[in-house]
Amino acid sequence: MSSSDAIVREGSNETLTCKATGFPTPSVKWKRDDNTKITINKTLQVSEWEGETLELTKISRLDMGAFLCIASNGVPPTVSKRIKVSVNFPPMLWIPHQLVGAPLNYAVTLECFSEANPSSLNYWTREDGQNMIHDSRKYRTENSQGNPSYKTHMKLTINNIQQSDYGTYKCVAKNPTGETDGTIRLYPSSSPTSSSSVPTTILSKSSSIWIKGNGSDHGRSLSIFHISEKGSKYQSTLNEIDISEQKLSAKMDFNGNARVNYSENIGDRLKICSRTFLSSLLWIFVVSLMIR
Repeated sequence: MSSSDAIVREGSNETLTCKATGFPTPSVKWKRDDNTKITINKTLQVSEWEGETLELTKISRLDMGAFLCIASNGVPPTVSKRIKVSVNFPPMLWIPHQLVGAPLNYAVTLECFSEANPSSLNYWTREDGQNMIHDSRKYRTENSQGNPSYKTHMKLTINNIQQSDYGTYKCVAKNPTGETDGTIRLYPSSSPTSSSSVPTTILSKSSSIWIKGNGSDHGRSLSIFHISEKGSKYQSTLNEIDISEQKLSAKMDFNGNARVNYSENIGDRLKICSRTFLSSLLWIFVVSLMIR
């Protein structure tokens, strides 16, 4: 007589039995269906287990899955039986960020990770816990099943944040064995600023050149984008050796107008091997000045 599929509580013990008859007398061994190791106890893990019984002590969610009972006696065919073990446990939550800052009129996504078996009902509420948050223009909820299947990634996106949206939110998980919740506090923060200590954009409505500078520890990368009428970009990159001598800067307002500031000839500070390229770079700077 062999065991059938088993449902056990996490932390309990379980014995699986598999009996086979034949002549010669068959031997029986056990394997995991996914070829992972079998945990016999805290100190013993094996790839295979010999014998008609397989005893699992203090079973955990990691033991969940299918076990194969394989019987053979040297006379083909070898026969096997698949026994599925399901481990039930109450929901658990992990919250990566319990304090989340976001400015007014922006969108933000809150996250919780849950583990539960059987699968839990997962939802979000405000601090009072009375009303479940449903999808709307303001909120979007998403639950993604993980691997293993008892894991769930919960997301709550809050759109167009207003003052009334700040406060505490709860992610809730419940199943027949229990329930739990976790809290995330959303607080106001400053709007991100587009200002930078290094020049980032030089652009004019009538210009066909966009130059973007990126800082680094040992020099600056100067990227040139040729912009077609349809806006597609073709990029080439140079190295500027002296990081302290970036003399070209620009600011773009919301109407698309560029204000360009130029102090001294950056060509004196560039070490470029090709004279042709240096001439082209100086021509770009002259065009930029003419755009003013």
